Amino acid sequence: MKYKDTVDKLLEVVGGKENIQNYEHCATRLRIILKDDRKVNKEEAEAIPENRGYFFNTGQHQFIFGTGKVNAVYQDLDKVMSGAESDDHQRANFKEDIYKNLSPAQRIVRTLADILVPLIPALVTTGLLMGLRGLLIELGMDMSGTWLSIFEMLTDTAFAFLPVLIAYSATRKFGGNPIIGIVVGLMMVAPQLPNAWAVAGGNAEPLKLLGVSVVGYQGSIIPAIVAGWLISKLEKWLRKVVPQMLDLVVTPFVSLTVTIFIMLLVLGPILQMLETGVINSIVLLVEAPLGIGYIIYAGFQQLLVITGLHHSLSIIEISLLNNTGVNVLNTLGTASMAGQFGAAIAAALLIRNKLKRSNALSSTASTLFGITEPLLFGVNLRSIRIFISGMIGGAAGGLLTSILGLAATGMGITFVPGLLLYTASAWTFIQYILVIAVSFAVAFILVRLQAKTIKEDLN
Repeated sequence: MKYKDTVDKLLEVVGGKENIQNYEHCATRLRIILKDDRKVNKEEAEAIPENRGYFFNTGQHQFIFGTGKVNAVYQDLDKVMSGAESDDHQRANFKEDIYKNLSPAQRIVRTLADILVPLIPALVTTGLLMGLRGLLIELGMDMSGTWLSIFEMLTDTAFAFLPVLIAYSATRKFGGNPIIGIVVGLMMVAPQLPNAWAVAGGNAEPLKLLGVSVVGYQGSIIPAIVAGWLISKLEKWLRKVVPQMLDLVVTPFVSLTVTIFIMLLVLGPILQMLETGVINSIVLLVEAPLGIGYIIYAGFQQLLVITGLHHSLSIIEISLLNNTGVNVLNTLGTASMAGQFGAAIAAALLIRNKLKRSNALSSTASTLFGITEPLLFGVNLRSIRIFISGMIGGAAGGLLTSILGLAATGMGITFVPGLLLYTASAWTFIQYILVIAVSFAVAFILVRLQAKTIKEDLN
């Protein structure tokens, strides 16, 4: 095994392989759930070869190895664990083990992430296509009506049928029949219902059904999630009470019809109103006068990453794209990352030990692709001065974003890959680079100004 020393030391730190209940990995971290958390030797965690940082969150002991390397370490650990008594960890139930350790608020955020994150590739593609259209127009391409229609098809379809995608993902998440979820989602945006955007613009009137105003759910997120949950609950209950010979017909018929009528006449209008109110309130806070909201958001966004709450922001980003066609949270998130990146680079250069300095610098690399956990837990959180310097750098980028009026055409990709979301014009592209540069520079300089104190903390 290539990483035998790493795995041996890791097992020693976590109290032996018999203490491991479950394990998995993400893009940069090996995540382990233990039977007894008290057996962990946290002081020795940093002595694990190749490990760039350790932290404990939501019941998981997380060891940062970095992109690519974590896969190899995981495979070597898997070889060792395959013959252990702890094979009863039932690896397929890793997510279930995580949920047991979460608070109610964390479970809600995690559930939203499990539903919305699978949709991001489609929304990223839509954003890139919007940027491509803007770039072609900027370069002087005269698009005919036909080409404009084709581009509208490419850029608008995902958002026009957003409830379909969400209802499918939610139904799948909650254990229902995803096909029924798709059908209910299609019914929520059926052309027979007045278009929600047309009604909001005064160009159409809602239908009246049993005294309730009924409109389509174009762009709605929460109603589609609740619809998926309701389908799943009804389906599971019906399978318990409906005779098996009637199950094929009765269960989907009842779960579909009951769900769509409850959504159209009872829950849907209430949820739609609540969703609009909450999202508009958050947007108003972010867009507070004098750029204050931008400054605060860009300064504190990486705190949300530390807690895992950043996954819940997908709802706001989707709503912004759906209603305005642009997403300023993407720009502010990148500014926040750039600030922490600048602080981390400056701090890493203050480390005397060559190996530790090299590890610190390498832990910052994934930030260029929008993954900041290795940087945060491996470098910046070692000294509160470093982290706060990064926050101030991010806030500076937020102020510049407000001054420039910059926003992305999509979501899901940030920092270097995020450049693709700012190709509508050469000036927009330059503005994005300026935001990153200012955030980085401010944080870098602040750390250097505190070099003496920070150097003592790190060494």
